Amino acid sequence: MLMTAVRILSDMDCPACGGPVTLEVGPDRPSSTSLSDAVLDAAEDERLDVVRTCWDCGWQEERRLRVEAIETTAGDADAIERARLLEEITDELEAIEALGTLEDTLAEIRRQRRLEPAAEDTNEDVTEE
Repeated sequence: MLMTAVRILSDMDCPACGGPVTLEVGPDRPSSTSLSDAVLDAAEDERLDVVRTCWDCGWQEERRLRVEAIETTAGDADAIERARLLEEITDELEAIEALGTLEDTLAEIRRQRRLEPAAEDTNEDVTEE
């Protein structure tokens, strides 16, 4: 079976022919995004489009899901916020097409990282009077 890198093989068999089914999640998500990742990363009131396709017989099913509410019952709030910010940064970087802009962004990130330890060391040396 030949499969492109942009589609994910699901565990479901085609109801029409029994062949393998691929799963795509959208909109505005990399085509390699798994359904579970899309659901866990979704914001409240966000819509997810899910398309299942059998490439053997052509069967296809499209579904639209809407996240009604999100309740986080446990987890490190800082880690959750960091993951959200990293995803947002990654999405922004993927949208940049100009090579020069990406190079400038990488240089600025590296400059900021070099400054971080110096800033932390400075804060430790400050004494309160």
